[in-house]
Amino acid sequence: MIIGAFFLLWVSTTFGCTQAGEGTDRASTTVVFKHGKLSGDGRVLSDLLRDFERRHPGLLIREELLPADSDRQHQYYAMNLDGGKAPFDLLAIDTIWAQEFAKAGWIAPLDEVLTPTEREDFFPGPIEAATFQGRLYAVPWYVDAGVLYYRRDLLDRHGFEPPHTWPELARIAKLVLDGEQDSKLAGFVWQGKQYEGLMCVALEVLRSNGTDLWSGDRDRAEYGLRFLRETIATHGITPLSTSMADEESTRWIFGEGHALFMRNWPYAWSMLQQEGSPVRGKVGVIPLPAFPGFRSAPVLGGWMLAMPNNSTQQEIVRELISFLTSPDTQHRIAMELGYNPVRRALYTDESLLELRPLLKDLYPILLGAKPRPVTPYYLLVSQAVQPEVSAVVVGRRSPAEALGIIRRRVEQIMGEQTSPARLGRS
Repeated sequence: MIIGAFFLLWVSTTFGCTQAGEGTDRASTTVVFKHGKLSGDGRVLSDLLRDFERRHPGLLIREELLPADSDRQHQYYAMNLDGGKAPFDLLAIDTIWAQEFAKAGWIAPLDEVLTPTEREDFFPGPIEAATFQGRLYAVPWYVDAGVLYYRRDLLDRHGFEPPHTWPELARIAKLVLDGEQDSKLAGFVWQGKQYEGLMCVALEVLRSNGTDLWSGDRDRAEYGLRFLRETIATHGITPLSTSMADEESTRWIFGEGHALFMRNWPYAWSMLQQEGSPVRGKVGVIPLPAFPGFRSAPVLGGWMLAMPNNSTQQEIVRELISFLTSPDTQHRIAMELGYNPVRRALYTDESLLELRPLLKDLYPILLGAKPRPVTPYYLLVSQAVQPEVSAVVVGRRSPAEALGIIRRRVEQIMGEQTSPARLGRS
């Protein structure tokens, strides 16, 4: 009993941090909203929640923050939802969790929140990721996709246009590095650490060569994995430290002026343009390259709102989800937090584009972004695949060896549940 009580105390102190809105106010109804720490000014969301409270007298919405690390968030949710008595009423989830949570019976259907007609107002990728067995189990909150950042000033200096293919990127990077003769300058930085970010990079490269990790043309898949390794070992345009790199470390390298190209998410743009940034005004953003004959294949990112099956406040939570994903609220989140709205019409909103002109360029990228495999078993697949892709990055396995292991493991995991071919279509 003592051990159990200590564990519950540890969970609450490790994973729960209450934000503005808890107060000591007397309320007839309390809704607990769990989400990871947002980048930007946290008061924006708190102010929005206070607006919703004013429209519903007697309601108190209590934000409880989770660590920014998505793996720890998933761990917290799994522990609490699996018991059937989650101490929260609304949760923000990664796009790759919706299928798992729905199949486990942890979250409630939200078909009433977004009718099929209303779903057409959203980007198709997030809606696909939120739909399990024909029912909607989460509502997209904000959306992301992989993009390529480049140093406009350096390309101009050496007379190059931004690359459209991966071979062009490698060639341009090598020539600029040779011309600059700057030992601190890298040609191309990307997320090579053994974690989910590496899966995104690998999928983007292989899918942009008309194949995938677990299905599709094997020769093209091996070629894609080999390209990642060769940026380090052959072309010399990517630092050895890439095997430990995540989004923030690559953003720091690029943001300090030490890289020509960077694969990252759109969130980095505002940070690169801040006052005092060494690369402010020198950066461009384009779709990720592809191999000749194929299209750019950005991976979908972003977060969604979901409701635990056991919530006793389901009616008001559905209203809150509608409010947080409404056009007006999405406009404010995009303006004041800098997140990419999930509603497509906002990408032609003049008032929003005046403040965030990059949204116009992001629209076709977000529209074409594809989810990671839409399956309840994706995390199992990812955890099995990551070590093999990492082994290619650091040169411990050949692409052929790694791909053989990957496809055998994925087939074993999926078994009779879903074929690897189904994974490849997502």
